[in-house]
Amino acid sequence: MPNRHRGEIEAELGGERRTLVLTLGALAELESAFAAGDLVALAERFEKGRMSARDAIRVIAAGLRGAGEDISDEEVARLQAPGGAAGYVKIVGELLAVTFGAEPS
Repeated sequence: MPNRHRGEIEAELGGERRTLVLTLGALAELESAFAAGDLVALAERFEKGRMSARDAIRVIAAGLRGAGEDISDEEVARLQAPGGAAGYVKIVGELLAVTFGAEPS
C-alpha cells in the first residue's frame, strides 16, 4: 500500500497496479530533463498547468523508477492508462500534488 506521507501513489498502468514516488533522485532526473535549476524552478514549471505528452511520460517514468522499477521512458510511453490521456494527466497531477505538498483538486 502506498504511503502518501512519503509521496507515494498507486496507479494503474499497463493493466497493473504500480507504485510511483518522486524520490530526490527522481526529482534530480526531472530537473535535468526540464532544464530546471532547482526544485523551486521545477515546481513553478509544473504549477503553470501546461504539460506535453512527453512531459507526462518523463514524470511517470521518473516516479516508477523512484519506486524501484527498472523501466525506460520508451517503455512507459507504451503503457496504457484507464481513461486514456485524462488518465495519464490524473496520475501526473496526483504524483506532483503529493510530492510538492498539495492535494489535487
